[in-house]
Amino acid sequence: MSLDATLGEAENIVRKIVPEGVELTKVDLEGPVVVIYTRSMDVFADNRDLVRQLAQGLRRRVAIRPDPSLLSPVKDAEAAIRQFIPEEAEIQNIHFEEDTGEVTIEALSPGLVIGRQGAVLNEVKRRIGWVPKVVRAPPIPSKTVGEIRQYLRSVHDERLNFLRRVGRRISRETAAGEQYVRVTSLGGFRQVGRSALLIMTRESKVLVDVGVDVGSENNGGPYLAAPEVMPLEALDAVVLTHAHLDHAGLAPVLYKYGYEGPIYTTAPTRDLSSLLQIDYIKVAFGEGKKPPYESPQIREAVKRTIPLKYGETTDIAPDIRLTLQNAGHILGSATTHFHIGDGLYNVAVTGDIKFERTWLFNAAVNKFPRLETLIMESTYGGYHDTQPSRHDAARRLREIVSRVLGRGGKVLVPVFAVGRSQEVMLVLEEMMRKKQIPEAPIYLDGMIWEATAIHTAYPEYLNNQLRTRIFQTGENPFTSSVFDRVDSVDKRHDIIDDPDPCIVLATSGMMNGGPILGYFKAWADNPKHALIFVGFNAQGTLARRIQRERREVTINDRGKPLNLKVKLDVETIDGFSGHSDRLQLLNYVGSMEPRPERVLVGHGEEHKCLDLASTLYKKFGMETRAPFNLETTRLK
Repeated sequence: MSLDATLGEAENIVRKIVPEGVELTKVDLEGPVVVIYTRSMDVFADNRDLVRQLAQGLRRRVAIRPDPSLLSPVKDAEAAIRQFIPEEAEIQNIHFEEDTGEVTIEALSPGLVIGRQGAVLNEVKRRIGWVPKVVRAPPIPSKTVGEIRQYLRSVHDERLNFLRRVGRRISRETAAGEQYVRVTSLGGFRQVGRSALLIMTRESKVLVDVGVDVGSENNGGPYLAAPEVMPLEALDAVVLTHAHLDHAGLAPVLYKYGYEGPIYTTAPTRDLSSLLQIDYIKVAFGEGKKPPYESPQIREAVKRTIPLKYGETTDIAPDIRLTLQNAGHILGSATTHFHIGDGLYNVAVTGDIKFERTWLFNAAVNKFPRLETLIMESTYGGYHDTQPSRHDAARRLREIVSRVLGRGGKVLVPVFAVGRSQEVMLVLEEMMRKKQIPEAPIYLDGMIWEATAIHTAYPEYLNNQLRTRIFQTGENPFTSSVFDRVDSVDKRHDIIDDPDPCIVLATSGMMNGGPILGYFKAWADNPKHALIFVGFNAQGTLARRIQRERREVTINDRGKPLNLKVKLDVETIDGFSGHSDRLQLLNYVGSMEPRPERVLVGHGEEHKCLDLASTLYKKFGMETRAPFNLETTRLK
C-alpha cells in the first residue's frame, strides 16, 4: 500500500471511530506514531477509551495533539503560566514539547499548580492551548537533561521532518513471498565489550546496541563493516538496551558514516548515553588519543532518538514491532522484545539484566506475550559465579570501611557513574546516618553527581520504595550532607593531600581513565588506605590487573608509562553488581513466560558463555548456542 493510501485509510478509520462534531484538522505519520491533530482536545481528554479504540483500530501508537493554531506562542504561554500559578508553588522549570503540544511544569509544590479539583490547571490550559503536565521538580537539577531539552527545542522543525521521513519508511510497501529471520553477532559474543547484533528479515535490518570495548588498547568496536550491515543507510533502526559505553558508546559514529535513521531507547538512556559519550571523548583527548566521533555526532544521535516507555509497543520497521521492558540493570535499561511479521516470530534481547530487586530498581521483567528465541547475557554465568546478597554486600562494605577509617586511612571506590555509584551512595548514607561507620566526608568525583541528578529527573524508573522515600516523605538520600561534590581539580588535589580519613567514589569504574587515577597514583603505596571494587572489571582493564593481585602496575600518565607499587588493601565486594549471577540467570530463564524454544548466549567470557549455554540445555531441554562474533544464525 502506498503512503497516500496508508494515510487515507488511517484517516477513514479515525473518522469512523470519533464522535460526530469532533473537529479533526490533520492525520499524519510522525515516526512510529499516528498523530491526530484536532481542535476538540477536550473530547479526547474526557474520553480516554476513545484513544484506546483508535490505537486498536489503526494497530499503531496514537497521539492526540492540539492543532497548532490553538497554541499560544511559547513566550506568551510561559508568561501566562507564571502569572496565573501562585508563587507559593515555586515553579522551577517550564518545558515546552513542541512535538506534542505539551508543556511540563516542574514545581516544588505541584498541588498548588493543579489547584482544588484541577481549577488552576484547567484555567492555565484554557488560556494557553498547550496541554499541561505537572511534576514535582527533581531535587537535583540536571544540566544534561536541561541542555537536551533546550537542544531539541532548537531543532524542532528538523526533528519534525525527520519523524515524518521515519513514518514513511516504516509504512513502505512490502513484497509477498517467503519470510525469514536471521541474527548476526557483531560484537560482545564470547567476550564482554563492544556489544552489537543485527536482526534481519527479508524486509528490514535492525541494529541492537553498538558498544565499545573499553578494555582493549584501541577501544575496539563491533564489526560494523560486515556485509550484512553495510551500507549503514539500509538500517531501519538502532535500538539501545542501556547507556553503558560497552553497549551505546559508538552510537554517534553511525551518524559520522552515513546512518540517518532513528535510535529507539528510553529517555533516561538517551540522556545518560550523551553524558557518557561526551566523557568518552574527553578521556580520549586526555590520553592523547583521537576519539572515533565528536560532539556534533552526539547531537545528531540525540536529535534522532525516539524515546519509548516500558511496555509501549512500537512499529520500527514494516515487519517489526518493538517493546521495551525493565531490565533492572541501570536507570532506563531495557530488555528489547521484537515481534516480527504478523505473528511470524518473536525475539528478546536481554542486554544486561538484574533479576533481583535492588536498592534502586525493580527486578528485570521476564514475562512476554510470545517468545521463540532469547538472546541473553552471561557476564556472571560461569559455574562458580554466585554472588552474595545485597544485605551481605552491605555488611562487608561496612566492615571494610570501618576498619580503614578507624586506622586513619582513606577508602577509594572506583565506580561506574551510572548505577553502582548511586547504590553505593544509598548504602553509605544509611550507614553514616545510623552511625554504623565512623563519620568522614564522602567525596563524589567525576560524573557521579550529574548521573545522580538524571536519576532524580526520572523517578518513575526507580523502585517504589525509593520513590516514596524521595518524593513523599521528603527524605532524599542523594542530597544528604554527608556527600561532597568534587567540582574542580584544585579540590581534588586538596583531598589527595589532606591527611584526614575520607571515602572517595570516583570514575571510571574499571580505572581506564578518569579522576580515579589521580587518587590511585597518590595513595597506591600507602598500606593504611584501601581500594574497593564493587563492579565487573573486564579483561585488559587496569582494575582487572590490580584485582588479580598485581602488586606492581604500569599506568598511562599523560601519555607516558608510570610504574606504581600497590601497597594499599585491595578488596572486592561482588554483591553490588548490576548483573545477575548464575543462579539468577537460571531463574530468569526457568521462570520465563513463555519459556523460549532457543537461547543464544553472549556478553560473557568464552568459557562462561559455553558453560551457561550447556547448563540451560541440560536443565530445561531447550536449544542453546554460544555464537562467535560474525556468526549468523537463522531463527526462522
